Amino acid sequence: MTVSEEMNHPDDLAIPPAFRNESEQVIRRLQKLEEWRARGIEPYAWRYTRRDTTAELHEEYQYLENGEASDYRTALAGRLMALRRHGKASFADLEDGWGRIQLMASVDSLGEEGYRLFQELDIGDWVGAEGTVFRSRRGELTVRVEEFRLLSKSLRPLPEKWHGLKDVELRYRQRYLDLLVNPEVKRKLQVRVRTIGEIRRFLDERGFLEVETPMLHLIPGGAAARPFVTYHHALGEELYLRIAPELFLKRCLVGGLEKVYEINRNFRNEGISYKHNPEFTMLEFYWAFVDYLDLAAFLEEMLSEVVGRVMGDLKFTYQGREIDFTPPWRRLTLLEAVSRAVGEEVDSATPPDRWKKLAEVHEVPLEEGWGPGKTATELFEKLVEPHLWEPTLVMDYPREVSPLARAHRSDPFLTERFELIAAGREIANAFSELIDPLDQRERFEEQARRRERGDEEAHLVDYDYLRAMEYGMPPAGGLGLGIDRLVMLLTDSHSIREVILFPHLRPV
Repeated sequence: MTVSEEMNHPDDLAIPPAFRNESEQVIRRLQKLEEWRARGIEPYAWRYTRRDTTAELHEEYQYLENGEASDYRTALAGRLMALRRHGKASFADLEDGWGRIQLMASVDSLGEEGYRLFQELDIGDWVGAEGTVFRSRRGELTVRVEEFRLLSKSLRPLPEKWHGLKDVELRYRQRYLDLLVNPEVKRKLQVRVRTIGEIRRFLDERGFLEVETPMLHLIPGGAAARPFVTYHHALGEELYLRIAPELFLKRCLVGGLEKVYEINRNFRNEGISYKHNPEFTMLEFYWAFVDYLDLAAFLEEMLSEVVGRVMGDLKFTYQGREIDFTPPWRRLTLLEAVSRAVGEEVDSATPPDRWKKLAEVHEVPLEEGWGPGKTATELFEKLVEPHLWEPTLVMDYPREVSPLARAHRSDPFLTERFELIAAGREIANAFSELIDPLDQRERFEEQARRRERGDEEAHLVDYDYLRAMEYGMPPAGGLGLGIDRLVMLLTDSHSIREVILFPHLRPV
């Protein structure tokens, strides 16, 4: 609408009770809101017809010389991010989802009354603006505002140049402000979206079928983790937020779907830290007729292509140090890595008492019921994993910590499992799938005994999954990749909270 209404200025405007203790700036904006309504102008529009985005105008009119004007009349919509009020001409920066452009309003273009209303706008207001495009004498692409409309009145002032949101936790709690005034947040979000898109493209092009599996499980499984518990009133039973989609995706293999994947959320009732969030995004895929060695080569191919497309290079800097995803990546077995770390050779024949002594020497606390395999893994995670910087495939994890992986064909103490470690943390986990239903039943029952001894992360027995296996599962390999942790690397983020749009935080 053209702003040219007759104005009335009420002297006494009621302030809603919820706002009576607010700052003077908020009170003044509330007063402006009521003043606009008193003039017959609705400050919260139903809709607005936008003809162009800021990016489209910058692309279309890049040829304009300084001081040159076009005769094109545009209609833009966005948020005012800066406002420079002057005498008979004022300037503003309007930002939409694609960029920014300068607005110029004047008495000549809007008339006395319209110009006065423009000057009453505040930084943070959503505005629709129509006018012609020109380049200022200083070289700034600008829209000469001939009509404008207040689309949504902002009642709270934005943080001024980010000075008002230095507190990192406040940034996460008020991510909407973080997005508004911190371009780096949007960049990281864009990298995340592109990374997921490239992974999906890679798998789709190779014949994988994307599926969706349940988020609510009768029996939590697929990983060693404590689940979140909820209650279904209609069924009268407890349900669990899934800790992994693995057992349902492997049911797809039984059903004849030979290449399946899912990119979705998992939920684990664990601590919150710079590298853990209770809900996180995972890629899991399962592939019939391959083993973990095939998966290792496939992962190298996939991530080198994805990283190259997203970053433009396989070498980039993370936390001030270069990391290189160029294949082939380093490979070593878990027991080789632990042997180097403790200064003596250990293997599947190393007696339990020796493992216990090594744990004591290296100050790795042991819990009741842990065997050599769990102890070896704990030693690896403390002494080796934090120091693996370049992408490294750590092969052959102990059977004790791999209840769903197939036993190693040459050493029953181990399984055919690997993890990808980069920048000191796990990025992916994969193994040759266990397809023997009798072996799987035995391992589930051992997990159940561990649970009875107090291990809350041990698996429950999923009898329906065992029944599915008994119909026959083809030889297969499966892989899980942590999307959040990969994006942390690609965006140079120390904390997982930087790459999750709305991370979980402790209540205040």
